[in-house]
Amino acid sequence: MDAIVMAGGIPKPDEPLYEYTQGISKAMVDMAGKPMIQWVLDALSEAQKVDSVTIIGLPEDSSITCNKPLYHVPNQGGMLDNISAGIDKVLEINPEAEYVLAASSDIPGINGEMVDWLIENAMQTQHDIYYGIVKREVMEARYPGANRTFTKLADMHVCGADIHIAHKTMTTDPEHLAMWDELIGKRKSPLKQAASIGLMTLFFLFTGRLSLEGAIERVTKRLNITGRPIIWEYAEPAMDVDKPHQLEILRADLEAQVAA
Repeated sequence: MDAIVMAGGIPKPDEPLYEYTQGISKAMVDMAGKPMIQWVLDALSEAQKVDSVTIIGLPEDSSITCNKPLYHVPNQGGMLDNISAGIDKVLEINPEAEYVLAASSDIPGINGEMVDWLIENAMQTQHDIYYGIVKREVMEARYPGANRTFTKLADMHVCGADIHIAHKTMTTDPEHLAMWDELIGKRKSPLKQAASIGLMTLFFLFTGRLSLEGAIERVTKRLNITGRPIIWEYAEPAMDVDKPHQLEILRADLEAQVAA
């Protein structure tokens, strides 16, 4: 499978991570002696099921490497536009591609085994979207104090991963683009996302009556797609860097791994 890595984010002076980035891309922040994105590229390099990697948002002269064929696409200005441009690049590289692996550059805890696990598990079925989630108990056992945002479903509390798999048509079909744009814009607020799907979805989520199966059914019906949740056995795919304390937790964890 071909992969794309989202690396276009540059924190602004009024954002919490600016003290670490000082105007550079968040992907290039040092984490235990490497740019943060390099840890993600190392994981994709290790993965046996990844054929190529396309980075969106960093220039070709960035000091990063990958053992797989590496391509670059300029930042398009928005997350959905970046994803679309990444998928277009994958189809240019490999016209036969059906699915694309999309990862954020700020999940440096992942490794090649986890990437292969995702691809192998997802490709047992044929759905439009494979959306990764991590249960609260898994996240808090691995990264205590991370303070992730959890969606409180009737049968579990979960947070979203930052590495997913999508069919190539998910950003080429105009029918999907407007709703994707709205949901991505509200990705930090489960309640706002639920409201975009429908008032009954918001009501069931707010009252604690929305199960994982019910959520999938409502979202896929609203978007007119097929989807399947991937419940991760690992916390690392959902441990992204949004706040300074999360950066420090991951930095300390990676430094310990290097020292060991």
